[in-house]
Parts: sequence; C-alpha cells; structure tokens
Amino acid sequence: MRIAILGTRGIPASYGGFETFAQELGIRLARRGHQVTVYGRSHHVDPALDGTDYHGVRIRLLPTVRHKYLDTVVHASLSCLDCVRRPYDVALMCNAANGIFCLLPRWFAIKVAINVDGIERQRRKWNRIGKAYYRFSEWCSVKVADAVVADADVIAAYYRERYGVRPVVIPYGGDLPRVENEAALARWGLRRRGYVLYVSRLEPENNADVVIRAFRGLETDLKLVIVGDAPYADAYKAELRALAADDARVVFTGFQFGAACRELQSHAACYVQATEVGGTHPALVEAMGAGRCVIANGTPENLEVIGDAGLPYRVNDVDDLRARLEAVLRDPSLCAEYERRAAARVAQHYTWESVTSRYEALCRDLTAGGR
Repeated sequence: MRIAILGTRGIPASYGGFETFAQELGIRLARRGHQVTVYGRSHHVDPALDGTDYHGVRIRLLPTVRHKYLDTVVHASLSCLDCVRRPYDVALMCNAANGIFCLLPRWFAIKVAINVDGIERQRRKWNRIGKAYYRFSEWCSVKVADAVVADADVIAAYYRERYGVRPVVIPYGGDLPRVENEAALARWGLRRRGYVLYVSRLEPENNADVVIRAFRGLETDLKLVIVGDAPYADAYKAELRALAADDARVVFTGFQFGAACRELQSHAACYVQATEVGGTHPALVEAMGAGRCVIANGTPENLEVIGDAGLPYRVNDVDDLRARLEAVLRDPSLCAEYERRAAARVAQHYTWESVTSRYEALCRDLTAGGR
C-alpha cells in the first residue's frame, strides 16, 4: 500500500510523541513492503532531507506559519493539498485539530484515518477560541475521516458517548531500547538510580509544579530531574524555576529527545507521570518499557496505561504523591517489583510491532472497502 502520514513535525523524530509515532510506525510499515511518506515542517526538519529516504520512509517537507495557533493547521492543510497530487491509498492523519483537512484526500478517493490523540480542548493553554476550534475539529474528525483512531479506551469511550462513533483503539508503543551509557548523566551531575524523573512539556496541565512541591518535602539526597520545555509557556516556566530556586536537588535539563532522554529514563530511581489531560502518554509508556517504577497521576487515562504495573496517586494531590515517592524510595523491593511489572505490561500491550500490525490491518480494511 501507498501510505502518507500527516500532521506531525516530521522525521527524523526530534520532538514529541506524534513524531516518534510517525518514525516508528513508518519504518516498520516500510520494512513490510509498503511505500510510506511522512510529511514534516521545513523549519523543524533539515530542509536538505526533503525528498530523501529515512530507513525506507520518504520525507516530504512543507512550510508553515510559526505561530501558536497556526503552526499545526497551516502545515496540515498544505500537506493535504500536496497529498491529493500523489497516488496514496491511505492517509494517516495525526491530531484532531486537523480533522477538517481530511476532506481534501477524501474528495480524491484517498482513504483517511485520523489519530485524535487526547481531548485537547481541555488543556488550560487554549483560550476560548482555541477550545471552540478543537470542539469543532473533534466533530469534523468523526464526520469526515473514514476511521477514527484512539490510543486509549478512555478516549474511545469519550468519542463513542459524545459523537456516537466507535473508534479503533490502537495504543502507543513503548518498547524502545534501553541506553546503557551515562553521557547525559555526567552532563547534569547525576548517578544511576540517583534521581526521580519527570518528562513532559512544561505546561500547567502537566503539573510539574505538583511534582516539585511533593519532592521538596522529601528528606533524600536524590535529585529531581525535570525534562521538558514549552514554546508558549514562559510565565509557567518562570513559576517552576522560582518554586525550585532554593532547592539544589531540582535539575532542569530543558527539552531532551532521543538517546539523551532514553538514557535518563533507563537509569532513574523512579518516574513520575503528572499529566491530567491526554490519552496514552508516550513518556509514561517509554518509562515503563525501560523497566522503571512509575508513579502516575490518577486520571482514567493514566490508570488505563499502568494497570497494576504502576502506583497511582490521587489526582493532583501533592501529599499523596509525596507518600508514593517515600514508599518506593525507602523500599527497594517494592520498587523492583513495579519495575518488573512495568516492563512486562509494555511487552504484552505496548510494543511497536503490535501497533504496526494493527495499523496495517486498519489500512488494509480501509482499502478493501471494509469501512
């Protein structure tokens, strides 16, 4: 099949979940004999890579408007305009914000599946116009695309109850290889199992402030490593730094990706997932895949991912998070048990090969007229 993946910043992946998704899925589909193209943004991926192959996947780069509200949608619209000029069988669109643009490939008889991600309009960073646009985009996604994909049962239930559709549930993969070297640890003065790890965009609904407050109350010589950044959240980032200013144990690494991030995941004493919005969070699944003991904000989405393989805390509760941290840091056997459970859960439910097989089956179903 000829498959286009749209709606991401592009590959080689160097930013976030959808980019890793496009890379891991695209490469595996190409290995299985499919012709795969991943669309990317020319300001994010080296323009010299446009038209080249990356591990068998064709890279197609297009411009966009670098603006909080326009970056994604302008690029998606241009990608769809380009897409209809090429003989694709299936377009895999990422992000519900791009739902309206799925009309273009459908008009040209290209089958379309859209991965809607989480319920983006719940994020605090969006103003009323942004939230209204996401609500409209959810509706477009279910009305326009041939198939809606959710990466968690909780998200599928939301779309089923609100819009009367039955999304295909395909999770995110988390079985990336552990990184055994310690270059990133040396860079920030860390040691193996000598730190608690948090990885996320530094935006209010991801609750890095809750993690810092919980950690500051611990009597430990371990460090708290905050990995992440955000392009439009300067006030919140300043708040976080002020909160940690008098605690030298808190380390801000800024945005990290690829080997550096995986190295930090591989050697942490435990990992904290504090997000309150979204579906299957890539950093959570990857930390579990690296065999880390995970402590997660007790939202339905996070509870679905960890099952009995992680420790939840009451939603956004600083004291309960601190109690969970104290429990695993003082009891190595408890930590080891949850490390074992986490790795086993990813191996059973969240491998990239199984994710690829399910997307491949969906694409075959679409092209065969099954939807």
